[in-house]
Amino acid sequence: MHYVQAGQGNPPIAFVHGFACTHVDWQPQIEFFSPTNAVVACDLRGHGATPGDSTDCSIETYGADVAALLGELKFPPAVLVGHSMGCRAVLQAYLYAPERVAAIVLIDGSRLGFGDPVVAERVMNEQLRATGYGVFARRLFDEMFIVSSDPKLKATLMERALQLRSEIGGTLFPRMVGWDARRMEAALAAVRVPLMVIQSTMMNAERIRVSLSATQTSSWLDLVKARAPTARIEIVPGVGHFPQLEAPAKVNALIADFAAKLSS
Repeated sequence: MHYVQAGQGNPPIAFVHGFACTHVDWQPQIEFFSPTNAVVACDLRGHGATPGDSTDCSIETYGADVAALLGELKFPPAVLVGHSMGCRAVLQAYLYAPERVAAIVLIDGSRLGFGDPVVAERVMNEQLRATGYGVFARRLFDEMFIVSSDPKLKATLMERALQLRSEIGGTLFPRMVGWDARRMEAALAAVRVPLMVIQSTMMNAERIRVSLSATQTSSWLDLVKARAPTARIEIVPGVGHFPQLEAPAKVNALIADFAAKLSS
């Protein structure tokens, strides 16, 4: 696994990126936290500089890899921060190695799979075959931004996302949907460490991502409240699906306050 590491100090903070993304998504956080905390940001299998193929890319393997990385680095219990698909990976890592986790932060998570996980995964596979992975990925990332989003940032992330090999993306995304249906509720309910959700968007009734206002809730946030009722929920309005890049000062301040309360 490729990763970057910087800084010293507790609690350590580990950052896990989303679907078709890389550790570079966390550069503002690495720069902000490395003067005070040990930080690490990884590339999941098949993403960035970490090799992988369609047979070994899944939320289960990603969770195992993140848990193993924490052990390899010999960190004391760390704050796990996941974005989008990375929310699933850090929850799975916690299930595998709860003793290595001090707290969890989920940034703009969602639940995409419901009901029978086999059916949910099959339906997603059928949709991908019908549209073609390239068209699907372009549409997926286009909907992650709002009108006021930085067009240069959007273009950069879109170009990078389309570099993910179709055999990986086309297999991984349905597996992620299946994981949501199979494990999401139980994974949230299993969390016994402090949990914070930082949310900037929601999926509307048409399954299109839209910006979340400060007073809104969503089916995802309602699920968190039901399964992890002590979770801290923070809304970052007026940005798209990448608040850590679109509103880094706000996200950094929320994570810093959360980590400080752990220490106290």
